[in-house]
This record gives sequence, structure tokens and C-alpha cells, in this order.
Amino acid sequence: MIFIGCAGWSIASGHAGSFPGGGSHLERYARVFNAVEINSSFYRPHQPRTYARWAESVSADFRFAVKMPKAISHTKRLRDCGAEVQAFLEQASCLGAKLGILLLQLPPGLAFDPGIVLPFLDDLRKRHRGAIACEPRHVSWFRASVDAALRERGVARVAADPARVPRAAAPAGDQRNEYLRLHGSPRMYYDAYPDETLARLAHRLTRPGKRTRERWCIFDNTAEGHAIDDALKLQALVEDCGASQHLDPAKKGAGFRRRG
Repeated sequence: MIFIGCAGWSIASGHAGSFPGGGSHLERYARVFNAVEINSSFYRPHQPRTYARWAESVSADFRFAVKMPKAISHTKRLRDCGAEVQAFLEQASCLGAKLGILLLQLPPGLAFDPGIVLPFLDDLRKRHRGAIACEPRHVSWFRASVDAALRERGVARVAADPARVPRAAAPAGDQRNEYLRLHGSPRMYYDAYPDETLARLAHRLTRPGKRTRERWCIFDNTAEGHAIDDALKLQALVEDCGASQHLDPAKKGAGFRRRG
């Protein structure tokens, strides 16, 4: 299963032609892509009815990645935040089956402390049985022992670009889910990706993987609108690589969708 999309579903006027038809921005976006990352949940809570409305706006095979609140990751820094985690999960659960994966992005200064991190992840795993991806940014997280601890808890480590250390460029942790988060390079959030980079990404997304169930690729280089362009290009390249052959015959049309 391959999911390609952007961090947010806003459609600038310059991209309107790629998203024909009526409806909200989300409805138009979801006719082209099969996934989106909700970033606004990082900054503020959303009402359960808002999540439910979003879920009703998209097709059955569409999936949402939902970013966990900064109150958990940045303010409380994973300490004593059970109430905040539960409130967030109750809200996001209103996406129903269209909730694809939770994204936990950590502040750059948050080092791996097993006495804090592992109890937090254990508690999160008890509360949520679905897919979880973690994007750490402190160098202490990029060790084999940490990868093993994440894998034991069913938590994937995000492959991020730009990578703060070489190991950060490759997914790790839970091998059932791979989550690529592309922020733009060399200028984060601003720069587009060259065609040769997108071609390598397409190859990476479509390569066989015995343990991998889902691969996500989310473009976060949204500042000047390059995320949509890059996602559209990558989607076409994945089609050319024959992504549909990687889908279960019973699930064709339920994961990566062809455009048009």
C-alpha cells in the first residue's frame, strides 16, 4: 500500500487545474491523492465533529496522517501527558477507518531518555492499536538500540529530509510502516525536489518489502506550493513503476490510486 500526499490540503489558484470539480479543497484534493497529513492538530485541538466531517468528505480508501499536539511533544515533552493523549485520541478517532497513522514529531532538543520515552510509548500503544510514526530530531535517537526499542513497541521512525544525521534519511523502527517526510532541500519548506530525487523516491516506494505493509510519502515543502507539484510528479513516477502490482488483488483501488 502506497500513500502519497502533502502536509495539508490547501489548493492554491495556480494548482486549481490539477484538482477539477466542485466541493471543498479537501474533496477536490482527495480525488487526486489518497493521503494527507493533518498538521493543524499540532497547534490546536479539533472538535470530534470536525474530524468526522473530514472523514465523510473523502472516499473509503483515503487515509489521514494526524500530527500529535505540541502540548504533548514540546510543552510536556512526553511527561505526565496521559490526559492530553487521551483527549487527542478521542478527537482523532472520529476519522474512523480513515485514520491511517499518528505522527509524533519531537523537538530538536529532546534527547532519547529511556526512562521518559519508553513509558510514554508503552502508554500510547495501550491506548492506540493503530500505526504510529515518530520523527525525532536529536542525534541520540539514531542508534540501533533505539531502533530496536521502537520496533518492539510497533513504532516506526520517520525517514526525514533534510536528514540531521545520515541514519535519519532511512526509515527504521517498526518495519510494517514506512513514513517518508520531505521538508524541502536545501531550504526547508521552500525548495522543490529535482526530478532525479523524485525518481529515486519512486523506486524506493515500489521496491519489494516482505515485512512492509504501508509506505507513506508526505511533502512538507509547502511555503511556495512545491509540495503539490512534487507529489503529483512522484505519483506519476510511481504509476510508471507499476505500483498497482504491489497491491493485493482484493485491494486494488483501495491504496495507491491512479489519477484521471
